Amino acid sequence: MDEKSLIGQWNKMRVQIIQAQVAPALVLIAITVLSAMHVFHKAPDSAKYLALGVAAATGILATISQYAAVREGEALLLDLKKINNPSALTKKIADSRGLLSLSAIAIVGLDIAIFALVVWAVLG
Repeated sequence: MDEKSLIGQWNKMRVQIIQAQVAPALVLIAITVLSAMHVFHKAPDSAKYLALGVAAATGILATISQYAAVREGEALLLDLKKINNPSALTKKIADSRGLLSLSAIAIVGLDIAIFALVVWAVLG
């Protein structure tokens, strides 16, 4: 692939990570609103477990998608480093492996923390 194609692929992967956050964000908004309205306090256990299951499923699927995009992005960075006479943008992107690795750690860590808060909000 040439430099322009690799940068285009990089941008597609970034968009994929962002889009993978939409469904879980909507689920979290719904759970936050319902929790603030004390709906879960009065709800049967089956409804609480359903809410937790939906939150877990959307979160897990989003995490897998985001993590896959990060891994593919790491491979793409290696290809960008091989470009002869790279532009300043290509150099900057190729040097962003540390940020990409930090993103992968943050995705997993924040997902676990948020799910713990969801469990607390729904069951607590």
